[in-house]
Amino acid sequence: MKILILGGYGVFGGRLAELLCNIPTLEIIVAGRNLAKAKAQCRALRGVTHFTPLALDRDDIQPALLAHRPDILIDATGPFQDYGENPYAALKACIETQTNYIDFADGADFVFGVSQFDQAAQQAGVFCLSGVSSFPVLTAAVMREIAQKMEITTLTGGIAPSPYAGIGLNVMRAVISYAGGEVTLLRNGKEIKAKGLAESQYHTISPPGILPLRRIRFSLVDVPDLRVIPPEHPQLRTIWIGAGPVPESLHIALNLLAKLRAALRLPPLTRFAGLFYRVLNLMRFGEHRGGMFVSATGIHQGRPHRISWHLVGEGDDGPYIPAMAIEIVVRKTLAGSPPAAGAREAVNAVELADYDALFSKRAISTGFRETTNSHAPLYRQILEDSYDTLPESIQTLHDLDDRMEFKGQVEITSPHKRLNRMIARLFRFPTQSGEMPATVRFQRNVDGSERWSRDFNGHKFHSVQSKGCGKSKHLIEERFGPITVALALVIKDQKLHLIARHWNILGIPMPRFCMPNGKAVEYQHNKKFHFDVEIRLPFIGRLVHYKGWLGPE
Repeated sequence: MKILILGGYGVFGGRLAELLCNIPTLEIIVAGRNLAKAKAQCRALRGVTHFTPLALDRDDIQPALLAHRPDILIDATGPFQDYGENPYAALKACIETQTNYIDFADGADFVFGVSQFDQAAQQAGVFCLSGVSSFPVLTAAVMREIAQKMEITTLTGGIAPSPYAGIGLNVMRAVISYAGGEVTLLRNGKEIKAKGLAESQYHTISPPGILPLRRIRFSLVDVPDLRVIPPEHPQLRTIWIGAGPVPESLHIALNLLAKLRAALRLPPLTRFAGLFYRVLNLMRFGEHRGGMFVSATGIHQGRPHRISWHLVGEGDDGPYIPAMAIEIVVRKTLAGSPPAAGAREAVNAVELADYDALFSKRAISTGFRETTNSHAPLYRQILEDSYDTLPESIQTLHDLDDRMEFKGQVEITSPHKRLNRMIARLFRFPTQSGEMPATVRFQRNVDGSERWSRDFNGHKFHSVQSKGCGKSKHLIEERFGPITVALALVIKDQKLHLIARHWNILGIPMPRFCMPNGKAVEYQHNKKFHFDVEIRLPFIGRLVHYKGWLGPE
């Protein structure tokens, strides 16, 4: 099978070519206006697929299709919001030459309008799928899963790329083109016009049992989901989709420009696209992680209910997700299951199980969260379904009903420096080294928080753990006197890790560079609950390190 990728050396086209490079029966033409870049891309690709560079402008698509006769044309160029008076030239050329067509389109109006060519595509015997990317294909697949459990009335979603992912210039042009412009969406059952990038919300992307992303600012974007998802769910009354580019300072600057354009009724701000493109690709710092979420509310068994889906992609794996939908369609076509003939948005082209099969081969984690029982034990509320994957002894300790007591043995290593011991005493941490008996009492408070009282051979100290909210959503907040540390619950290798994410003193946020750190791990050994805790301060060092085991009294 032969595929022509228009824009094959761009961000999305290049990643798609990489995803397909291990298919020996595939021939890929890497096309674009710059032949040198097309040749360089072909040389860089490693695999068994045959790659051919081609100099090709959008205006010459039909002659190229007749000359090379590809089975599928994939349009990975854009911005699709700015295709002028004849936006569907490539699609129409494909129908006329009986070539299948797929695009990465992210423009809501563009994708929504593709269905006008449905009859012509059916008569030509070709499929034309538009918007074959995370938005709306992955969103739609998640929504179908959620719809099996409840009647959906509202949808909120967002995507947060890693700061190291690399944003293409055409993507930035698309974003700038609708900043402050009209975006059509459904709100409270009515179709309204909102202002692109002028509305913002904060969300935390957190698959259960996985280290969450930090709380991210999302702003309204003009994506196909806003137009093509509502017809799939007749009870849907409100939909809002945002993007969360970082750093936040640049994001806020985009918000201000959008509001300024809307207030003064200025023309599109596309002249700033190059500037934002350069700045965004220069300001690469922070965690090399990205994510996506879909949150829906509705009615389940006659009661209000919420289900959210979360995705976190680690390192260089996350940026491949937008190209995976087309990869799935191509592989299905090669396997003899091509999409049906016709022109349409691609909301039903891929199922969530298709994505999961690809995610499992990469460092990409996903998970659902549902409205939880506020009377459930604290750790079960945070970890939800992933809690059941923990070893039995860890579940026994955290399945707190009212109050429980555990006894065992602990080995303490105290700091050698006098300053460290003085600070440790301020928080009543033990400063006596050696092995000794340990007793830990757990008491659940009326508000759902838990008081952990530790007694190591007569030396007593305690902390209070509670369910976080706002900036600490999906985290545990543990308070030692005036200090509160927000902890992520991460399950890895059958161990439960408590990882510090941020902290405050008397409610005042403190800088991350001086946050208490170390390790806190719970695991099972010889069917007993074991713990290993070390608390350190930056620039100062260890305050306390204790490890041991506990069993129910």
